[in-house]
Amino acid sequence: MERDRQGKSTQAALTLAALGVVFGDIGTSPLYAVKETFSPTHGIPLSTATVLGGLSAIFWALMIVVSLKYVVLVMRADNRGEGGTMALLALASNALKARPRLRMTVVLIGLLGASLFFGETVMTPATSVVSAIEGLQVGTPLFERWVLPLSVLVLFGLFALQRLGTAKVGALFGPVCLLWFLALGAVGVWNIWLNPGVLAALDPRHAWFFVTNHALASLTSFAVLGAVLLAFTGTESLYADMGHFGKWPIRLGWFALVLPALVLNYFGQGALLIANPQAVANPFYLAFPGWALYPMVALATAAAVIASQATITGAASLTRQAVQLGFLPRLDIVQTSARAYGQIYIPALNWFLLVMVLAAVLGFGSSSNLAQAYGVALTGTMLVTTVLTFFVIRYAWRYPLWLCVSATGFFFAIDIAFFGAAMLKVPHGGWFPLAIGIGVFMVMTTWRRGREVMFARLNEASVPLEPFLKSLLRDPPHRIPGTAIFLTATPDATPHALLHNLNHNKVLHERVVFLTVEIRDVPWVAFDERVTCERLGHGCWRVRVRFGFMNRPDVMRALEVCGALGLEFDMMQTSFFLSRQQVVPAAGGPSTMARWRERMFAAMARNAGNITDYFNIPTNRVIELGTRVEI
Repeated sequence: MERDRQGKSTQAALTLAALGVVFGDIGTSPLYAVKETFSPTHGIPLSTATVLGGLSAIFWALMIVVSLKYVVLVMRADNRGEGGTMALLALASNALKARPRLRMTVVLIGLLGASLFFGETVMTPATSVVSAIEGLQVGTPLFERWVLPLSVLVLFGLFALQRLGTAKVGALFGPVCLLWFLALGAVGVWNIWLNPGVLAALDPRHAWFFVTNHALASLTSFAVLGAVLLAFTGTESLYADMGHFGKWPIRLGWFALVLPALVLNYFGQGALLIANPQAVANPFYLAFPGWALYPMVALATAAAVIASQATITGAASLTRQAVQLGFLPRLDIVQTSARAYGQIYIPALNWFLLVMVLAAVLGFGSSSNLAQAYGVALTGTMLVTTVLTFFVIRYAWRYPLWLCVSATGFFFAIDIAFFGAAMLKVPHGGWFPLAIGIGVFMVMTTWRRGREVMFARLNEASVPLEPFLKSLLRDPPHRIPGTAIFLTATPDATPHALLHNLNHNKVLHERVVFLTVEIRDVPWVAFDERVTCERLGHGCWRVRVRFGFMNRPDVMRALEVCGALGLEFDMMQTSFFLSRQQVVPAAGGPSTMARWRERMFAAMARNAGNITDYFNIPTNRVIELGTRVEI
């Protein structure tokens, strides 16, 4: 009985915490989704029939895309409890090892989805914060000229505080979002009570007529679907943050609170529009009584900041996964919390996002203009998730082909419809998040391909390790006290740092360790499976250390485990030898990459983060020896 109470208490705590982190983005959609769905720019007259049709389209989109696709189906495709594009890509890629060509195609598709997520990350803070602060001008037009300056100030403060960590602030996320969702539901109930006829929108026929009579009739009206999709922005967070909270707290939070609150609020705004079509200027804030306007502006701004924080944290987590899986160069990553592994600060990413967000706010100038650009990256990421899910359930779970096609084909058709509608936004600003996503995609693919070429060049000049040691130790050089640890990416090849050390210093340590760090395509590697030690004879050892893409690579802690395996280290008598590759574009001859990509890779390699910090190696025990590599 006591255990049951503790389990229920833990689930409740996780559900409360998930309200801010998981549902922050989708929870702020009511600020702009209804307003944009019924915008006069679409050319569809505002009537009871169109309001019921639009609301019905939003309701069934939430039920099909969010509830059925993500909460029920996609969340089953977890990578040992972890979700998100990178986790799903790793799962699909691992299942396709026997099909290298298909695997490469799937990897490119997955990288495109992950890249588009960064475009969505830029648009979420910009759209949410501006939409929240625009409530001030509902009270009086005098505040109109202060909307953008206040938005910039809030966003700058949010990004500036990232380096301090969000562990303490994060404790307030859940309660604030709980209050937010309760307020959404309460005002929705009040407006529905005034005009209960709006509940007819639950009938899916209204959505069907709305779509067939408008959305497919012309390109102008087809844009309405591009506005409807604003109602489920942030759906990827439900899947991406699954590893932090688990499936059931997210499912409980969605079905018990978030979904009812959103539906009630959307229907409440619809009831207001039926009674007062002029409220289309800002149906969210006008749905509240006058005395509640400014408190709701404050609460909406807080909710928008929380939604922005959630996407920033998600982008940081995705970036770290991409670095560890070899899709991005090493970056300086600061752990801001000793307890929460997900609380990290990546300076380069943080300031890049800030510049892009401020460019979006100042460039587009209003929430309506931002909404015109919002959703392109989102629908692209959702489409990629559906494709990757097919490969997982077909090749990893080995379900019958007909079942895999039927399970994902339905959602693929819906995703294609929304993606096509979002493409109409490209000339009106949708190019901005798309350009960010394509830019990140080029960086990821260039880094991945450049690493393949670089390692191929190194392998061409490599010497097999065991024959080299046998030859070397027949007439060994002078051996000096202490331990030398040579980091090498290929455990069967002689490290270039060892060759350079022998060539220049003419000595060999009494004990030599060849250390290989592997990042596997699983989120976590158990501690008892992380380290293996192999004797090579004559004081030489081969050590393999394995981490998952969610583990923090910590070489020092891994070496402590070696003591139980017969290999103890005295750090005061140990030196780490690293090979630093100086990558330069090939001067002539056939090229394996375009010249501009060679230069881009060389620049990224030069500016990659310090490997000693990344692997937690003491800098005062490190000796680096350079190698020039032409690609």
